[in-house]
Formats: sequence, structure tokens, C-alpha cells
Amino acid sequence: MTDEKNDERLSYEQARAELASVVERLEAGGTSLEESLALWERGEALAVICQRWLDGARDRIDAARQPAD
Repeated sequence: MTDEKNDERLSYEQARAELASVVERLEAGGTSLEESLALWERGEALAVICQRWLDGARDRIDAARQPAD
């Protein structure tokens, strides 16, 4: 299974927690340029996953708030 397939299975909470860990590691410093770039790319991917979850939640709330016809 590819990483992309595994990422599709992450819950919002899992993606957010991993993103927080990535940010913490980047802020702490002490990593090589290559590792920092890999962390940055992972963080970007996790941010996209979180945004997808949030957009989906907003869509569901908007749909629930629509008056029934």
C-alpha cells in the first residue's frame, strides 16, 4: 500500500497530531537540510488532509442547516 493510500485513511485528529509533531521537529532545528525538506513536504501533505476534513465538515453543516423543502 502506498503512503498516499495510508494518508487517505488518516482521521482529522491523526493528521493534525502528526502535523503538530512535524512542526515541533522543524521548530526545534538540528535536522539536516534534506530531513528538513522532507518534514516540510510531509507537513504540507498533512495540512491538505486536515483542510479536506474541515471542508467536508463545513459542507455537512451547511447541508444540515438548509431548510427542508
